[in-house]
Amino acid sequence: MASQGTAPLVGAWRMTSLEVGTEGKLEPVPYSGQIVFTKSGTMSVQAMNPEPDAPDTPYTLNGYEAFYGTVSVDRSAGTFAVTVESSLVRDLIGQRLTRVFEVSGDTLVLTPPDPAEGWRATYERI
Repeated sequence: MASQGTAPLVGAWRMTSLEVGTEGKLEPVPYSGQIVFTKSGTMSVQAMNPEPDAPDTPYTLNGYEAFYGTVSVDRSAGTFAVTVESSLVRDLIGQRLTRVFEVSGDTLVLTPPDPAEGWRATYERI
């Protein structure tokens, strides 16, 4: 991870909610998952929509999301970027995904850098 400090992110986090929507109107969707940040500079995420007929998205296949890669953190900007090394959705491999993060106690909130993407994921430290 980048030298700007990773201490707030390192560890395992369990998803407590995922919200999606447009124009600032986010609605909860049924998801479960976790995200893990290591001291050595990697990140992995797994998440699942329990609906058996969940449509595929750019990040999911059959309602499941899983990818892994190297991560760099810019604490001053409140962002991290992961370069995807492996993924269930092969089109993600090689992409660099940037996320805005906020850590408050044992709560981590992730959002896209472009609010028009319309999602927010909340996790608790485990």
